[in-house]
Amino acid sequence: MPPKRIPAAVGLAAVRASDRDRETTATAVRWLLQVLAESAEGNTVEIRVPPFGAVQAIEGPRHTRGTPPNVIETDAATWIALALGELPWADAVGSGRVSASGQRADLTAYLPLPWETMET
Repeated sequence: MPPKRIPAAVGLAAVRASDRDRETTATAVRWLLQVLAESAEGNTVEIRVPPFGAVQAIEGPRHTRGTPPNVIETDAATWIALALGELPWADAVGSGRVSASGQRADLTAYLPLPWETMET
């Protein structure tokens, strides 16, 4: 069963919240992952933001078993900053805030996300 879809109005409110508690942070992370999965459809790269969520995205060879060959992992604050365009991808990877393994584990072309244009 696919994860429950977060309505745009709920996701936008979580992203725009000035002071995010754990629940609001979780909603913001999951919604931004959802936006990424919708804007970069595919199953080539797995993006993990523990403990809040993970998605597969980016067109290319499909991964079905075991550890994916292309994995990106980061914390919630870094993911939100990347998704909103507050932190450049290269800076996040260079500083170690993002772990990216595999030839296709690069989100440069997909960030920042088009979150402000999502319908409420």
